[in-house]
Amino acid sequence: MQVFLQTLIGGLSLGAIYALVAMGFSLVYRTMGLVNFAHADVLMIGAYTASTFSMSSRLPFALAMALAIGITALIGLFIERVLRPLENRDFTLMLIGTIGFGMVLQAVAVLIWGATGRAVASPVKAAPLEFLGLRVRTYDLVVLLIAALAVLLLVGFLQRTKMGAAMQAVAMDHEAATAVGIHVGRSNAIAFAVGAGLAALAGGLVGPLLYVNPTMGGTIGIKGFAAAMLGGCGNVPGAIAGGFLIGILDSFAAGHFQGYSELVVFLVFTVAIMIRPTGLFGETTVSRA
Repeated sequence: MQVFLQTLIGGLSLGAIYALVAMGFSLVYRTMGLVNFAHADVLMIGAYTASTFSMSSRLPFALAMALAIGITALIGLFIERVLRPLENRDFTLMLIGTIGFGMVLQAVAVLIWGATGRAVASPVKAAPLEFLGLRVRTYDLVVLLIAALAVLLLVGFLQRTKMGAAMQAVAMDHEAATAVGIHVGRSNAIAFAVGAGLAALAGGLVGPLLYVNPTMGGTIGIKGFAAAMLGGCGNVPGAIAGGFLIGILDSFAAGHFQGYSELVVFLVFTVAIMIRPTGLFGETTVSRA
């Protein structure tokens, strides 16, 4: 039982990271009907930026994270602005464009930080908490708390602000939203910026857990994308649930299957999607093709 609970707690911490990534995927997909394949590499830039500000510039971790989120939000705005002329014209070219941006971000990371990567020290120096025979890393609890706060802020933004309401209106019907005076381009830009910020937050949080390198976005990003699909593409609550499910499955698979853990995770994911192609929450998705 102790091993089970220990593995579960580790899985929840990883799941919080995947949930943040999945929310970014789902937010852009819900608003634009587009899968942003550069999202994983934006996460990597966020991880590098946050670690640089905290380790090299000696800034407080919270401030380093805020700066990383701001920088990656600007990157998201830039990507959307470049792709905007293709909106409702060439959907395939937009997808290819996001892949191209991801490759450019990887090349930029190698030029700035090198290809060897770096280890990031935990910003939380407190000793692990012990209760009922379990040892819980304090940083795991910090990750869960920050992820929960990010979820609450995102839900509040979508439900209680005019811009959030506009984004949801665009997600339902962009032509009708345009007819009532909503600026669709601005809503899309905000979706990209918020999605990039969520990716940076995930990257900054996962840095002390994993090794930061130019290809780290691939592994985390594909699991975040799987979480978004598992919950139901475009469904933000589903993305959260999918993230935690993938994280818990990943943690248990690593403990029992070790070198084959990722194979097990994606086999289970594939079976789940075959059984329920629309995802666990089954929301009807938007198609702009």
